[in-house]
Amino acid sequence: MSEPIVRFDDGAAYERMMGTWSRIAGDVFLDWLALPPGLRCIDIGCGNGAFTDLLMARCAPVQAHGVDPSPAQLEFARGRVAGRPMQFHQGDALGLPFPDDQFDVATMALVIFFVPQPDKGVSEMARVVKPGGLVASYAWDVPGGGFPMEPIRAQMRDMGIKPMGPPVEDASRMEVLLKLWRDAGLQNVEAREITVQRAFANFEEFWDINAVGASVAPVLARLSPAERDRMKEGTRARISVGPDGSIRPSGRANAIKGRVPA
Repeated sequence: MSEPIVRFDDGAAYERMMGTWSRIAGDVFLDWLALPPGLRCIDIGCGNGAFTDLLMARCAPVQAHGVDPSPAQLEFARGRVAGRPMQFHQGDALGLPFPDDQFDVATMALVIFFVPQPDKGVSEMARVVKPGGLVASYAWDVPGGGFPMEPIRAQMRDMGIKPMGPPVEDASRMEVLLKLWRDAGLQNVEAREITVQRAFANFEEFWDINAVGASVAPVLARLSPAERDRMKEGTRARISVGPDGSIRPSGRANAIKGRVPA
């Protein structure tokens, strides 16, 4: 049986839980891509626009388009525009609302394991990118324990609870990403791991932020008060605490990039 599927429909909650992680990992990803200014970019599965906003700030594209199926996430994303050349569109990664050869770069940040047909999603990315353009993605290595909420997921498993997760989590495996990019006909394919940390003042801050997230809140809602306490304290025991009470959980993502044949 597959894991219950995570869905994100609250832009503000996503920002607090995953938006910060997206930017921390996204900074490393963009360093690796080393994009010059003045490009036309598309961010597929843009969600609330966290990575699209970072792309605009870091790389100065002449235009950036974000595509996502969630109206609520897009509403939050549009609040980031502030007169900059960013546009957000409701759409599907399996049928992007753009003609061929429109962009210099297509990115997919923390999304590919939510695409029901990852091979078709990568082909769509390549379709809308010009010959010689870049197709790139990064995703938490969920099967390998790289998801930043892995301490909570591990406690769930110990309690006999199936964690909620992305529907195609194997798509985040490095070997799967390499195959997807090569099978799509992309060239000069390169891949790397991205490991990052995020600081929290204490465990309570970490728990408060993540307990309302789309992957945790529905599970907690089904538990008794005693089970919720066990979940929280079991998670606490899995995380190292600094002398000042702060914690620095880590996340590990697999990243990949390739060129559309010229």
